[in-house]
Amino acid sequence: MSTESGTRAIVAAMLANVGIAVTKFFAFVVSGSSSMLAESVHSLADSGNQVLLLIGGRRSKRAATPEHPFGYGRERYLYAFVVSIVLFSVGGLFSVYEGVHKMRHPEELTNLLVPIVVLLVAIVLEGFSLRTAVVESNKVRRGQSWVQFVRRAKAPELPVVLLEDVGALVGLVLALIGVGLAAVTGDVMWDGLGTIAIGTLLIVIAVALGIETKSLLLGEGASAPDLGRIREALLSGDEIERLVHMKTLFLGPDELLVAAKVTLPPGTTVAQVARAINGAEARIRAAVPVAMVIYLEPDVYVPDGEG
Repeated sequence: MSTESGTRAIVAAMLANVGIAVTKFFAFVVSGSSSMLAESVHSLADSGNQVLLLIGGRRSKRAATPEHPFGYGRERYLYAFVVSIVLFSVGGLFSVYEGVHKMRHPEELTNLLVPIVVLLVAIVLEGFSLRTAVVESNKVRRGQSWVQFVRRAKAPELPVVLLEDVGALVGLVLALIGVGLAAVTGDVMWDGLGTIAIGTLLIVIAVALGIETKSLLLGEGASAPDLGRIREALLSGDEIERLVHMKTLFLGPDELLVAAKVTLPPGTTVAQVARAINGAEARIRAAVPVAMVIYLEPDVYVPDGEG
């Protein structure tokens, strides 16, 4: 479900951004507004980012190999991290540079009605893209706040698209303010300030994305509720006495590794151990479906002072 929802949100955002980038660049050529140029680069970077996310999703489905025995699921995290770098460099730094350049070397703006109309249309289109991302996110958000969802989601596509769309909408508003004030006052400095504000916004979003995707790349474990479900599933069978320790790791957004050491009653036969392990694995997968890879180490518990 998370993969399908993420793909729909990515495609919707990509189609919107390609069309918006073309119209914004046309408005820049007509008016000479640096805010429009920054927004053109912003939409172009977003379009490229969505292509990267689609590539990452496709490559992550490759079958496991002897060199990569756990598969390529975490490749989705790698491409999401690359997206944050592209957004920071191509979008953020370029916009700040262009804004500073415009303020140091101001140029007269012309036909300002064109970029204003383009920005208003772009706000509507970005709103539809954001709506799609919100609808798809609500299918997997499970009652979390939006901040919790962005910070804790294991599938990176939806949080990336959400932040990009929110950033795009805010950036469009900043560009509209900058161009509008430049048109009203006749001072092109407002256009440069709007461009710098857009670049700063993109840098902040890129840094936030980079921090979250870096954590996923390093390896995150199951959430506290899922850990509780796994522990309950392990101990709900009569054959397992206690859980000694357990570790989990997401091999990809939809594949969780569970490794645990459990104790069985003294005198348990090999056949009984096999049945106990198989039963525990089945209960874990029923409780947490993403727990695809499970390793259980059986042991015999001996209280201190005995044996």
